[in-house]
Amino acid sequence: MKDILYKYLSRWTSLDQKDQQAIVNEIRTEEYPKGTALFNQGDSPTACYFILKGCVRQYSIDEDGREVTSNFYTEEQAIAIFNHHKPDKSSNYTFVCVEDSVMVVGDLDKEMDMYTKHPQLESMTRRMMEENFGQVQNEFAAFIASSPEERVKTLLNKRPSLIDRVPQHQLASYLGITPESLSRIKKRIL
Repeated sequence: MKDILYKYLSRWTSLDQKDQQAIVNEIRTEEYPKGTALFNQGDSPTACYFILKGCVRQYSIDEDGREVTSNFYTEEQAIAIFNHHKPDKSSNYTFVCVEDSVMVVGDLDKEMDMYTKHPQLESMTRRMMEENFGQVQNEFAAFIASSPEERVKTLLNKRPSLIDRVPQHQLASYLGITPESLSRIKKRIL
């Protein structure tokens, strides 16, 4: 798993091998079994995560008590909640491991210490978040403008592994359709 960390540090920073080693030695990794909630809707998160292996579902409970899936995070994706604007810092989402997962865990209380100790880490994190935010904006705009069939085609094109990794009802919720519609569309497309 550490090879993924080195790959990311090499991609996003100009740190030499010694500095990369120092960062990797300080980074905490954890294993989480399938079904583990990283944090729940209403909780105030104390950590952020970077997935080395596995899949995590992001969802919320709507006013009618239904689970609405808004994202799936897989290998080499970061999970961070930007809720500093809220007085109680609570999350609007629950994050649950869909598979056994291995993740880098960043303690939000110690984040500034890490950035002070390793300044390039802060700019790396910022660049990664900017890239991710731009991607999310584009995906959201495309999602809003597309039909259910186009959404399924996009999923099959951009994230085909999700089809086999996530339960169909969660995938349907993510696509904004019923499980029956997803099944019909998949049959038509495939």
